[in-house]
Amino acid sequence: MVKSAIQERGHFPRGHRMTAAIQRRAFRSIWISDIHLGTRDCNAEFLLEFLRVTECDFLYLVGDIVDGWQLRRSWFWPQAHNDLIQKLLRKGRKGTRVVYVPGNHDEFARHFVGNCFGAVEVVDEAIHETADGRRLLVVHGDSFDGVMRCARWLAVLGDRAYGLALTVNRWFNQVRRRLGLPYWSLSAFLKLKVKNAVKYIGDYEAALLEAARLRRVDGIVCGHIHHAELRQVGDRVYANCGDWVESCTALVEHLDGRLEIIQWAASVGLAAVPDAAEPWSAAPVERVPA
Repeated sequence: MVKSAIQERGHFPRGHRMTAAIQRRAFRSIWISDIHLGTRDCNAEFLLEFLRVTECDFLYLVGDIVDGWQLRRSWFWPQAHNDLIQKLLRKGRKGTRVVYVPGNHDEFARHFVGNCFGAVEVVDEAIHETADGRRLLVVHGDSFDGVMRCARWLAVLGDRAYGLALTVNRWFNQVRRRLGLPYWSLSAFLKLKVKNAVKYIGDYEAALLEAARLRRVDGIVCGHIHHAELRQVGDRVYANCGDWVESCTALVEHLDGRLEIIQWAASVGLAAVPDAAEPWSAAPVERVPA
C-alpha cells in the first residue's frame, strides 16, 4: 500500500494514514530544518507522518520552516501545510519543548526572537545538552554561508535557480514513476557531482566547525544547505539535519545520547526499500555514538 501510494503521486493521498503499520519510536530530541512550507516541493505529508510516529522531549525547528521568499512571489498554502503547523503546536501543548531557530527564508520570524507562540520558543540560536553531557550549538547556518554574507542578491538568484532544478526534478520523477522506478533526486545528485557545489559544502562545514571550536562546545547542529550529514571531526560533532524538500531527513538523539540521521524518504519507500516492514531500519543511517 505504501509503495503504490508513493509511486502513484510522490505524496501521501489526502486522508491517508500509514502510522498504524509503523512502530512508534521515542527519542530524547529531534532536529528538523528546511521544510519550506509555502512551496510546491515541500513534503509536508511525509514530515507529518514522521511526527505522528515519534515522540520526544525536545523538538528543534532549525530554520527555513516557512519559505517567506517564495510566498512573497506567489501564494501556495495547501491544507497539508496547515495540518503540519497544527501538529507542531500540538507537540508543544503536550509537553515537548519546541524551539524555533529562524533561517534566511523565514527571517521575518527573527523579529520575534525572545518571544513564545503558544509553546514554541523563538530564539536566534540554542545550546542543547545531550543525555551524555555534550553541548551542541544549534543554528540555521545561513550566517556562515559566504554567499549569504557577501552577496545576498546572488543568494536570491541561486534560490530561483534551485527552484527551477526542483521543478525539473519533479517532472523527471513523474517519468520515473511511470516506468516503475523509485524516486531519485536529480538536484541532490548534481549537488554532489558539481565540483563548486562540493567545495561550497566543504567550506560551509569547516566554517561551522570553527564556530563550534570558538564557542567551546562539543558540536554544532545546522541546516540551510539541504545536505544531511553526521560526522565526528576530531573532538567535535558536525550534524546537518538535512531538509524536507529533497531527502526528507531528521537528526535524532536517542535516550542514551547517541545521534542518528533518520532518512525518512527511504524508510517509507519514497526513495528505496518500499516494502520494508520496519522503516526505522530500512534505510542506511549515520550514527555518532554516545
